Amino acid sequence: MATTDVAVSEKAAGPERKSVVNDLSIQVATVNGSGSQSSNSVLLRAIFQMGIPVSGKNLFPSNIAGLPTWFTIRASKHGYIARRKEIDFLVAMNPETAEEDVRGLEPGAAVVYDEPLNLRRLRDDLIFYPVPFDKIVAPVCPDAKLRKLVRNMIYVGVVARLLGVDMQEIEKALRKQFKKKAKAADLNFKAVVAGYDFAAKNLAKADRYSVERMDLTRGKILIDGNSAAALGCMFAGVTVVTWYPITPSSSLCETLIGYMKRYRVDPETRKATFAIVQAEDELAAIGMVIGAGWAGARAMTSTAGPGISLMAEFVGL
Repeated sequence: MATTDVAVSEKAAGPERKSVVNDLSIQVATVNGSGSQSSNSVLLRAIFQMGIPVSGKNLFPSNIAGLPTWFTIRASKHGYIARRKEIDFLVAMNPETAEEDVRGLEPGAAVVYDEPLNLRRLRDDLIFYPVPFDKIVAPVCPDAKLRKLVRNMIYVGVVARLLGVDMQEIEKALRKQFKKKAKAADLNFKAVVAGYDFAAKNLAKADRYSVERMDLTRGKILIDGNSAAALGCMFAGVTVVTWYPITPSSSLCETLIGYMKRYRVDPETRKATFAIVQAEDELAAIGMVIGAGWAGARAMTSTAGPGISLMAEFVGL
């Protein structure tokens, strides 16, 4: 499934520009559960920290791992945040969707892709940047189990080099992403640097897209929808939260847990004024919510499409 046909078109009329600065749409096509969320968040935040208005949108199925996922970053000097139909810069990491994703691009778009996919053969009106991700990540991460997660940081470095994203902002965003996990941050930043160095030595800039510093994000914050929803739940007075992990809703309750521990603790006794329970399944989660509500608590859960189906028995009460 290509995702370039499900957004509003905003194709500019008139002659094609020689260069496009701070006005592009980046799409990263990977596999759910591969760790790409961290990589995409780092890239998104780094652009935001450069003062460029930017937004991100994750498109993925409600499952644990293995199915296709797309992440779109919209950078706009005009402050537009809606997704565009046209993708200007594609990072193709998923063999299952790569060919369809490439065929859906407009002429002149750029494609960073895993070299074994050999996507260059598909079209002659795009700019292709082949990257041997496995070869680059191997010396960076000796642990084979971690490589599939760390290898995504390679494309962060490659994209940073090709588009001109400040590496200091990349590192700052990465360390914010991993917070107190210093070893993980160090390892992932090594992967970013490896990707950046590879691009600097082997990939000649041929596309027309780039980013440059602006000052349009001062006084603003970058927050995802689940985190914003978690804040809303806390401010609305929720006291009981019961949930079961499922993509893409898990981060709502995970974020809410952090907020509640910080802002909903009795200042004198330091005891929690709330209860959060990770249930054994979706049915148990909604059952606890209903029971807590009947007892007078302001209770909630979060889930995804399949989870709602599993909650059906209790939802009808």
